[in-house]
Amino acid sequence: MHSQHSGNDERAALFPPELLRHFDDSFITSFGLLEEYIERLTLSLFRTTGLEAACRNETTVTQAVARAGLTPGLALVPSSWILKMLASRKWIDTKVGAHGERLYRTAQSLPVLDADEILERQRAHDPRCLPSYEIAALAAARYPAVLHGQISGEQALFGPEGIIPWVKYFSNDNPLYAISNTVGAIAAAQALPSGAASILEIGGGLGSGADTLLGELERSGPARQISYHLTDISPLFLKRAQRNLAARHPLCRFVFSALDIDHAFSQAAIAPASCCLVYGVNVLHVARDLAATLSELRSALAEDGTLAMAEYVRPFPDTPLHLELVFNLLSSFREAVLVPGWRPNGGFLTPEQWTAALEANGFKDIRIYPDIAAIRGAYPSFVVAAIVARRA
Repeated sequence: MHSQHSGNDERAALFPPELLRHFDDSFITSFGLLEEYIERLTLSLFRTTGLEAACRNETTVTQAVARAGLTPGLALVPSSWILKMLASRKWIDTKVGAHGERLYRTAQSLPVLDADEILERQRAHDPRCLPSYEIAALAAARYPAVLHGQISGEQALFGPEGIIPWVKYFSNDNPLYAISNTVGAIAAAQALPSGAASILEIGGGLGSGADTLLGELERSGPARQISYHLTDISPLFLKRAQRNLAARHPLCRFVFSALDIDHAFSQAAIAPASCCLVYGVNVLHVARDLAATLSELRSALAEDGTLAMAEYVRPFPDTPLHLELVFNLLSSFREAVLVPGWRPNGGFLTPEQWTAALEANGFKDIRIYPDIAAIRGAYPSFVVAAIVARRA
């Protein structure tokens, strides 16, 4: 993996030693292939949503949405992402207008690229990663219907046809998802004091994050007494997690509860100051009111307790991330409560925005692991990290 600064492989200098083996050449190849696959899907969506025709002349995102006949409240964020993504590849033209507005225009020779070609390259390289491609394809197939207001993003992604793909995606058998579990588990294990531990996980899903964290704790030190309260919004996911985790970690004391992170944690019988660690993987960024959710997380932590959240981190402001292809369809991702200075958009945040958000909401000793701010100049596509902080 060559640095954009030097052209050399700088991983050993920029990554913590314990993470290096997880970001080997095989993983980097798969990650790059998925990015190319999503970019090609986006190019196709530019055409099928009507945005290509809408951008024949210079236009703002709002004007393009109107010209394409898309539903403004639903389509503005996804359409903005599509145009930014294509502009980042220089497949369409962009410039800043006289009043500071961003203008887009369809290039004279828009390429025609086959996404399935990349899919087959991934299949030959490492078929374990294919669930990530299936989820991207599922989202792309639903884009025109969602952006025309014919179906909600939640229905499009989590309807009956989506259950099996999501089960495969949220799995440690899928390296492109499992990497978040790995980074989060290492960061959390490093931050957790020795001795008995009471852990709360939000958005625990099917339990792959808990499985990785408990495995890391079992490997990294002497046996300890652990109580683990796993929560998720989906009763179906909770049932599967309970079955899987109880069998894999019989000495751990588990509690499983339904919890929507946009509501009071007391609804899941989470007592104040009851946890030494609050943990989550790719969940905190979907909080509608991040300040309110951080307040709940802080209240659940014991004095000086630790928050550890594995997240995709936006390396630079306004940079489109590839997985936003999927999550921009969800209202919780698009309709966040915005806060000047640290919550300028729904979804993924930069290292500086995460730090400011945590400082503003009662946390201290904040670190991003690995240090995206130090890495991003050399590797601007690197987005996997854990945000770790202590209750102030």
